[in-house]
Amino acid sequence: MKLTLLPVSVGPAGLHGKDAEMREKTTEETHDVELIAKAMRMIRTDRRLKPSDVAKVMGLPVRSYEHLESGKGRISYERVSLFAEATSSDPDALWSVLQLGSPEFALRCADNKLMSIMVSCLRELNEELGDDLIFLEPGTAIGAMSKVCKELVANVRQRDTYAEKWLELQKGKSRKSAPLSVGVRKGRLAET
Repeated sequence: MKLTLLPVSVGPAGLHGKDAEMREKTTEETHDVELIAKAMRMIRTDRRLKPSDVAKVMGLPVRSYEHLESGKGRISYERVSLFAEATSSDPDALWSVLQLGSPEFALRCADNKLMSIMVSCLRELNEELGDDLIFLEPGTAIGAMSKVCKELVANVRQRDTYAEKWLELQKGKSRKSAPLSVGVRKGRLAET
């Protein structure tokens, strides 16, 4: 999927502003709006917030916010940023939903701000290398990013294993306590 950023905001009815009458909204644009809207809804629900709570912090009427979250409102950089601020989530992960096709990604990054961290690191790389960034070979970039991803996976797996081993050791230490469940995050553990 090729992402084209437009200087105007895009909503379900197409472009807004003077370019609105120039073309119809494509199926891809509708799908993009729906993906971001779904991610927003998932984050708000996970945060146990009501639409009115988020709308108030964003400075929107409740009906406008509900329209936005239903995929019928105008999605803009400003609105996504306001939503992220209102829900303490990751605005870069919300935009990444378009590239990844996964609203769940935004929810998964809401607390750890993974995508904002990645963007900040790339910003530092750009500042450090400047024009020399063009000399970075694709193979080197792929290798470095793959290594980072593998290290993050290993870190999470090690953490899960540690928690399970600790809980296993706690079994039976107290005669009066209820049995502890060992399968803390079993679905995400690596095969051993």
